[in-house]
Amino acid sequence: MKFKSLLAAVLLLSPAFAFSEESESVDWLAEIQTSPDELPANTPMVGSLLESSRGMIKTQRQWESRKREIRRRWLRYLSPAIKNRGAAPAYKVIQEDTTDGIVRQLIRYEVEPGEVVDAYLLRPIVSVDNAPGVVVFHSTVNHSIRQPAGIEGVKEKAFGLALAKQGFIAICPRNYLWPNNDIIKAQEMADRYHAKNPSSTGMSKMLYDGQVAIDILEMQPGLDKERIGVIGHSLGAKEVIYMGAFDDRVKVIVSSEGGVSTTFSNWYAPWYLGDAIRNEQFPHDHEELLGLIAPKPFLLVGGDSADGDQSWPIIHRALEVYRLYGKTAHIGLYNHRQGHAVPVEAEQRMLQWLV
Repeated sequence: MKFKSLLAAVLLLSPAFAFSEESESVDWLAEIQTSPDELPANTPMVGSLLESSRGMIKTQRQWESRKREIRRRWLRYLSPAIKNRGAAPAYKVIQEDTTDGIVRQLIRYEVEPGEVVDAYLLRPIVSVDNAPGVVVFHSTVNHSIRQPAGIEGVKEKAFGLALAKQGFIAICPRNYLWPNNDIIKAQEMADRYHAKNPSSTGMSKMLYDGQVAIDILEMQPGLDKERIGVIGHSLGAKEVIYMGAFDDRVKVIVSSEGGVSTTFSNWYAPWYLGDAIRNEQFPHDHEELLGLIAPKPFLLVGGDSADGDQSWPIIHRALEVYRLYGKTAHIGLYNHRQGHAVPVEAEQRMLQWLV
């Protein structure tokens, strides 16, 4: 299968967190807009999001109507257990330390009635007004939130600490599959959730918990609420796609090696979307969510493992939607080709996209 330079004619992207059309572009934009001539045999065929029962969508207004339909359909499938969040929960500071000019707090709060969770909150010691904010979702490691907070694990995945050093206020919430900060019990925790909420999906729980993390982030003094991003690797990369699609407060997204298509990784697991997504009666995939994300800046990072060259058709179809907005299309795919990891250059580009 050949996809010759699918994105070669795309308008230039701009650094995501500048929020300005006049900002200087990074010098690797052409690279993430151009697909290779040959794509892997497992590359999916992806239909156009602009095809509808009423004909081809040609305007932003027409797309907004279809966007509402797509959003409703996905929310019906996700079946959130809690339809409306209340006010941001109060939180308690459990521990606090300082490192490299950063205040790092371990906080505890009630993510939903009767369920307590921990997160790390990081910010520069010297506070400023209008600071950008970011929710950092950890990957599948036993040490959970200590990874993005820079306490344990490889430094290339310590996104929360790295971004706080660059002036961000960062919150790193624990995923519901961890009963504590030290061990994952995915099946047990998913079973517990579904026992309480049999019609809901695990992904809706992750989305809800991420939204509560933004609620807490918005409480922080000096935060610019118009400059909130999300970033994650692997498990966290899955979460940020849903956060970008279903929370309007999220302005920019970086997703690394999560498997952007439901066919690329274990999205069928009960703690994500469940086995129903493998049914022929569910002919939907995440290009629809990237369409919901448009025109927000979205960077997909792959290593030819969960994501990579096989991800190009989904990016291409999302790009068709981005173009309807009549301004610079802030979407691209960076493939570092080093597997399910975050090499140094990938980390630098992910942070640069946000900063």
